[in-house]
Amino acid sequence: MDKSDPFVWNDIIRGLTNNGLFQEAIDFYLRMHFEGVRADNFTYPFVIKACGGGLTLIEGHKVHSRLFKVGLDSDIYICNSLIVMYAKLGHIDAAEKVFDEMLVRDLVSWNSLVSAYVSVGDGWSSLMCIQKMQAFGIGHDRFTMLTAINACSLLFYLLKGKEIHCQVVRSNLEWDPMVRTSLIDMYGKCGKVDYAERLFKVILHKNIVVWNAMIGVYALNGLPLESFACLRKMQETNSLEPDKVTLINLLPSCAEIGAILQAKSIHAFSMRKGLLPHPVLETALLSVYGKCGETKLAQCFFSQMRERTLISWNAIIAAYVQNGQHKEALEVFQSLWDKHHKPDAMTVAGILHAYAEMASLKEGKQIHGYVIKLDLCLNTFIANSLIYMYAKCGDLWTARDIFDGMPCKDVISWNAIIMAYAIHGFAEDSLKLFSKMLEEGLRPNASTFVSLLSACSMAGMVKEGWEYFNSMKRDYGIDPGIEHYGCMLDLLGRAGDLNVAKQFVEQMPLVPTARIWGSLLAASRHHQNLELAELAANQVLALEHDNTGCYVLLSNMYAKARRWEDVERMRSLMNEKGFAKTIGSTAMEVRGKTYKFSDQDRSQMETNLIYDVLGIISMKIGEDLFIGVSKLKPRDLVRRASNSPKYHSVRLAICFGLISTSIGSPVLVRKNTRICEDCHSAVKKISEVCKREIVVGDSKIYHHFRDGQCSCGDYW
Repeated sequence: MDKSDPFVWNDIIRGLTNNGLFQEAIDFYLRMHFEGVRADNFTYPFVIKACGGGLTLIEGHKVHSRLFKVGLDSDIYICNSLIVMYAKLGHIDAAEKVFDEMLVRDLVSWNSLVSAYVSVGDGWSSLMCIQKMQAFGIGHDRFTMLTAINACSLLFYLLKGKEIHCQVVRSNLEWDPMVRTSLIDMYGKCGKVDYAERLFKVILHKNIVVWNAMIGVYALNGLPLESFACLRKMQETNSLEPDKVTLINLLPSCAEIGAILQAKSIHAFSMRKGLLPHPVLETALLSVYGKCGETKLAQCFFSQMRERTLISWNAIIAAYVQNGQHKEALEVFQSLWDKHHKPDAMTVAGILHAYAEMASLKEGKQIHGYVIKLDLCLNTFIANSLIYMYAKCGDLWTARDIFDGMPCKDVISWNAIIMAYAIHGFAEDSLKLFSKMLEEGLRPNASTFVSLLSACSMAGMVKEGWEYFNSMKRDYGIDPGIEHYGCMLDLLGRAGDLNVAKQFVEQMPLVPTARIWGSLLAASRHHQNLELAELAANQVLALEHDNTGCYVLLSNMYAKARRWEDVERMRSLMNEKGFAKTIGSTAMEVRGKTYKFSDQDRSQMETNLIYDVLGIISMKIGEDLFIGVSKLKPRDLVRRASNSPKYHSVRLAICFGLISTSIGSPVLVRKNTRICEDCHSAVKKISEVCKREIVVGDSKIYHHFRDGQCSCGDYW
């Protein structure tokens, strides 16, 4: 064998590349160059393919530079390979540059660029490129149509998808299995399940790819039972065995209905059939375990994964966040940094949610700084998460600034800002934003109405609440979910008509959850209806045996009704079950450090100054130390007297804020329980006396106190 013959070297490089041995192919090319064998125009396409497959941008640049030296930089076949390589490496600008500098372009050149745009998620540029291609008189082929359909899927562009479908029919490509499967997938992603079913049914010989597409359509459109039925039919009719894609498409259906047993069965099947390890399938399993509340199982599985991609890290972070384990999510995020992974938009969005729920404004701002550094501020997904984070952390004005600065707002953006104003007590502003959203031509979704109904509930706007609730189905075809019924029950209960609230629960088409009965219990407490409270509490405890708040609330109601035996019974039950009442505390951040206060707290270095300021303010607002005794047993009076509302944690935190922040700036404190009536009344007066805006976030909403008034309108 003549080793100086390029044909021999080319044949070996091609074989290595076609078998996925990309690094070996590159090494063999380097050896070829070292031994003085001149590479030709047949060598470079395979070497470039190896660089793309092996994700080695540096080697790709070296090969590209070499082409200029050997005079092959204008070879049409080599240039087409370069376009594909740069697309695989995510450098679409380099792919465009190669295309623009080509002296001659063929159909493959155009298809390569069209596909390049789709590979980086830019469906719009892909369709524009096809339009430009047609303007130049270049015909299309099967590959062009497949890419165009995929571009429509990325954009959920139904109208253009139908147009491409017509071109497929005119080109006699309708019966091509891959084209038809892509059309099924496109219609499914655009929400047209009936269109997808129609195409699926006329395919006589269905292979595994077609079945997978249809299973995916059902799963994507919230039809989990249909996706399982489709799998069963695939096995019975065609005797086909599920592959990796089948299982990946099926797992979201398990998450949709909380079918943890089926998810575990899929996991076991994957192991038995040798389908694992597989990064996408493993990530899908992580996701379904998280959505089914099995975070321990998700963490165990994650720790055993051989190869953890960034998507895998995002999935485990999301699992913790979805289940309220925000501290664990932050720990995983820190581990991600330690492993030298670079967080992407999904990572940032997930971790912002964790910081939002923990009300960690300092850390949230640090992530915002990271977003600015990565130039992700214009990313709508990230901006939506920032709005949510700032609103939940009490900084409504920064949330609004981010919203106003967004160049492209989607329905989630509007939902976030509407909810932001709602949880800060500005219900009317929420409703005005909804009207503006409709003027912008956006169609509300189910989450929009959760935000609206929450705003109405927090402001006692019963008439408006009923109007929005009824318009869901009437005007937008949205069936109210349990969240919407919960918001309406909150609204009716707080408005005082408990009979209507009770009838509303009894007439619900959905099975009432603990959240629903909890809302009725809270309404009963607010209006001191002990009989209804006992009914609601029994229902809550039947569904959630460890609901501590239910025992505490009932105990307080019994105390107010002077039913001391029932108070002792509640206390005994809590002691037996090991439950403890949540200890009220208030936190405040000053210069990046969090200070935490409890009632009568004296642990801070500035304690003496804080109490001096508190004494002066108490005198200025004319507050007396009267203590209501109607709900207290005589033996509790001494303990209660020492726990005067004057020394509640929220007041201590506010006084600390007044002496620790610049004059005129808002004071923001966060309380882990509801603010009491005494403190609410006192803080209104403090805001007037001190001429400062004071923002108090409690377990329900943020209260903005300014000039003696509160944003909640004393309705909370």
